[in-house]
Amino acid sequence: MVGIFILGTFLLYCVGQNQIQGVPQGCVSQPSCSACLRSPGCAWCKHKDFLKSGESSERRCDTAESLRTRRCEQMDIINPRLDPVFLKNNDLSSNPGNVVQLKPQNLLFKLRVGVPQTFNVSFKRAEGYPIDLYYLMDLSFSMKDDLDTIKNLGQDILSALKKVTQKVRIGFGSFVDKVALPYVSQVKAKKNNPCPNRLNICQPAFSFQNVLRLTEDVDKFKTRVSDQIISGNLDSPEAGFDAIMQAAVCQSVIGWNNVTRILVYTSDDTFHIAGDGRLAGIFEPHDGMCHLNDTGFYDGTKYDYPSVGQLASVLATNNIQLIFAVTEDSVAAYKALSKLIPQSVVGVLKNDSSNVVLLISEAYSNLSSTILLEHHEAPSGLDVTYRSHCTPEKGDNTPWQRRGECMNVKLNQQVNFTVSLNISTCLKEKQTFSLKLQGISETLKVSVETLCDCDCQDREEQSSHCNEIGTLTCGICSCDEGHLGQRCECERPKDMTSADSMAATCRQDNSSQLCSGHGSCECGMCTCQGIHRGNFCQCDDNSCARHNNMLCGGNGQCDCGTCKCNDNYTGSACDCSKLTDQCRTVGKLCNGQGTCQCNQCQCNKHFFGINCSKIANACPKFLDCVTCELEKKKSSSLKSNCSQLCGSVKLTWMKGPQEFPCSKDTISYKVELLPDGNILIFYADLPRSIDKTYVIIGSSVSSIIFIGIAVILISRLMLELHYRREYDSFLKAKEAEVWQDTKNPLFQDATTVVMNPMHIQED
Repeated sequence: MVGIFILGTFLLYCVGQNQIQGVPQGCVSQPSCSACLRSPGCAWCKHKDFLKSGESSERRCDTAESLRTRRCEQMDIINPRLDPVFLKNNDLSSNPGNVVQLKPQNLLFKLRVGVPQTFNVSFKRAEGYPIDLYYLMDLSFSMKDDLDTIKNLGQDILSALKKVTQKVRIGFGSFVDKVALPYVSQVKAKKNNPCPNRLNICQPAFSFQNVLRLTEDVDKFKTRVSDQIISGNLDSPEAGFDAIMQAAVCQSVIGWNNVTRILVYTSDDTFHIAGDGRLAGIFEPHDGMCHLNDTGFYDGTKYDYPSVGQLASVLATNNIQLIFAVTEDSVAAYKALSKLIPQSVVGVLKNDSSNVVLLISEAYSNLSSTILLEHHEAPSGLDVTYRSHCTPEKGDNTPWQRRGECMNVKLNQQVNFTVSLNISTCLKEKQTFSLKLQGISETLKVSVETLCDCDCQDREEQSSHCNEIGTLTCGICSCDEGHLGQRCECERPKDMTSADSMAATCRQDNSSQLCSGHGSCECGMCTCQGIHRGNFCQCDDNSCARHNNMLCGGNGQCDCGTCKCNDNYTGSACDCSKLTDQCRTVGKLCNGQGTCQCNQCQCNKHFFGINCSKIANACPKFLDCVTCELEKKKSSSLKSNCSQLCGSVKLTWMKGPQEFPCSKDTISYKVELLPDGNILIFYADLPRSIDKTYVIIGSSVSSIIFIGIAVILISRLMLELHYRREYDSFLKAKEAEVWQDTKNPLFQDATTVVMNPMHIQED
């Protein structure tokens, strides 16, 4: 099962890849050369003698290989497949005077419907390519310490970027929020000085201000930024979207050049989105245009905040890469936003912005290492797919995708893409679309035309091939009025207006095949081939059904695909006999318990066997009937009607105990099917038998007792034998003993006698 699953998954993957690439699958034949070219995988043979007599013009339209197999010369095959025309194909270059990062630059394709064509695209980031960096800063009061830090970091930012390129320009812009409630207080004193306390001085709030357009003058950057004063607002989110929009679309005011464009966005809080403006009564959606006044300010009270989609669109259109430098508390929100904006990254900014230089350097490296190739404004019906070759190790085995993508690309590393174009419809005129790398200003223009018409260059009026009454074009005749046919050899009947209408008379039941595919249509009549016959060559006397590998089972004749059976046979293959000899028994057919079909018994329910002579589950089926009759017989006082249980079954009582195949408790019976179809049951008392339960229990107990006694006797006998052996050993040892009087060599008699003076001997 696992192997089947893996194989299925692989096949689905292969099918999916073929669909993405648009690989043509075979050819669907068409009646004209132009229609043939619009059918994927098809080619047209224009040789005038290519078709046989009566063949349809559709036979000229087939795969190029099939046409060659059918002896159409290569010079007569119309199968245009033109290579792309490189209108501009400059080599990649890092020369400051002529920087080329994308190759080629302009292409022209002539495509056939459903036939994909591919070309290669190369990209290599130019070393030392100029950079424009616009620093966009949140000037709400919580960023006060950050502003003090940024005033002295201009030179450091330029120095860090000059490690990558020597041409760097820097600009500065700031934002707070829309000057309207509930974003900014409308109290006059708070409006003029929105600081949270009177000890600080703040400038009035604003949506966006272009403080310094892009410049190479670091001192000017420091001076202008140093002049900035912190501001304030009421709510936490800021007007960052307003600022990004104006910084992106106000190209001339900001001073963007056609170089690498970076927009650094710094804030310590979240952002307002489209729809938030309604809180201040601002309902008009943003128009995506530049609205800066002469002093560089943007009045945000007319338009709502831009949407995320608008920002993503204008940033991509203007090739601006966005760096979000935000504090830890806001990182999650900006990471979610970054996923929706191409060529954007998020970096964690310290509370005083002291790490902004390092953050910009790392973020620029991350942006530069991601290469995304996409197409824009492609014609309707044109499918564009990409195969990325990021490293030599991957080769050509990478999958086809909807965009080219390479990650972790190093400086001076060239990446290549294979682009496939596959169009599904014909274009009325040449159309142009572009391929662009996100964040790169260079584009590849691709012009597309479609090849949907034939130029056979063989037009011949009043051609002899058309019997001088027609025009020969692409190998087929366009007949004059009143004539039809492959060579205009047929006079057109009044009710026919074209060759197609004449060919229709050779089609049976609006079939798509002329003469059922077994003949040729000549002047509206079918000329059949081989064994086929009929008005439409629809009859084949060798196509009837077979039985036992014999046509019509050997019991009939095949007539136009239908068996004409001999007597006593029927069926589509004459495989059903009308005889009943195999179903016949002594009595009725199939013992009255079935029907005879094709000389075989088809038994009723609960019966089986060759002649339906056996009853399925006979014992349990008639148990209730036998039980009822037996109880009725034994108990004369019992009034019971067993007809409901027994029906037409006949029961016969057997005297004396009997043992039949069926038994239940004390009943024994057997069921037989009579030749006339009736059922007969013999029943009797079951012979009594010893209760095996008591026998088993008695035998078991007796066996246990017998074994116990035997064990006791054997153990007692063995013990007795052991005692006797020990006693005999004792006797033998006793007889072997010899007793003698022997003086103890250690004993000595007394040498001193002492008399007790107190002792008085008695006489």
